[in-house]
Order: sequence, then C-alpha cells, then structure tokens
Amino acid sequence: MSIKSDKWIRRMAEQGMIEPFAPQQVRHAADGHKIVSYGVSSYGYDVRCADEFKIFTNINSTIVDPKAFDPKSFVDVKSDVCIIPPNSFVLARTVEYFRIPRSTLVVCLGKSTYARCGIIVNVTPLEPEWEGHVTLEFSNTTPLPAKIYANEGVAQMLFYESDEVCETSYADRGGKYMGQQGVTLPKT
Repeated sequence: MSIKSDKWIRRMAEQGMIEPFAPQQVRHAADGHKIVSYGVSSYGYDVRCADEFKIFTNINSTIVDPKAFDPKSFVDVKSDVCIIPPNSFVLARTVEYFRIPRSTLVVCLGKSTYARCGIIVNVTPLEPEWEGHVTLEFSNTTPLPAKIYANEGVAQMLFYESDEVCETSYADRGGKYMGQQGVTLPKT
C-alpha cells in the first residue's frame, strides 16, 4: 500500500473522486484576505468545512449514547464561523463530496493551524467505494471558546492505494453512511 501523490489526486479528481476540486493550494479568498489553505498538497488534499454546524449542548441533560443518540443534543447553526464551547465539540461537514475508488483507503488528519489552538479534528477512514460529504468532528480541548472558519481548510485527506483490490467494499456491504449529504448524526 502506498500513499498517492498530487498527480494521482488530480487525475482521480478529473474522474469525479472529489467535487468541487481545487487543483492547487488556495491560500487567499477572492477578496485577497488570507485564509486557512485548502486544495491539493504534495501527498494529500486539504478539505474545507461547510457553513452547516451542529453544536453540542447539554441543555437537555441527556446521556450521550451512540446506540440511541438524541438529536436534541445539538443546536443547528448556519454561519461563516462557528464558536465551539470550552471542552465541547461540534459536528460539521466537508464542502467536498468524495467518491472513493475500490482500491483506495483515505485517512484524515487535522491541520496544524487548528491543532496548535487545541482544536482536534476526528474522522474515521473513508473506506473503498464509500461516497458522500465527510462528517467532521471538532473537539475543543481548551477551557476557552474556539473558532472554526467555514469555507476554509480544516483537515488533510491522505490517499492510500492497495496493491490488491478488496474483496468486499463499503458499497458491497451497504454501509449505513453511504451517500450522506449534510452533517450526519450517529446511526446504529
């Protein structure tokens, strides 16, 4: 299994693997101000966070149960920025829609700009033949409110291609998060 380069990522994007797609690093907005970069890097693709957020709240004093998750545990916000409460988390999604090839596994790592501020990004691997918007989890590990910027880079996707095609892909198993649109809550 080897990591894939910028050339491979561009070729696969032409075939619909990532939409919308930025073929190089974008570091400035249309109006010229600096942003947290997104787009192709040497061996990865930096994704953007969309402007749809689900901010965790404990106002209902419920128990967090992955088998019976209460959607009332979140407040929905649509904004260019999201403030994560201290020691809390937010769910969001990528701007980009992914279609992962059968021979590929994608691992996501948070960008250092956010990690150095105590904001951790968590995403499980994107499995072979999975497709959809990626649901992102941002954890604020600090005792202060933290800010995330929509439509700017938040995490890097690393693409690994196997020397052998898997026997059973995510699509073959009918994975429960296949084709997800928007921010997707836990499913059982």
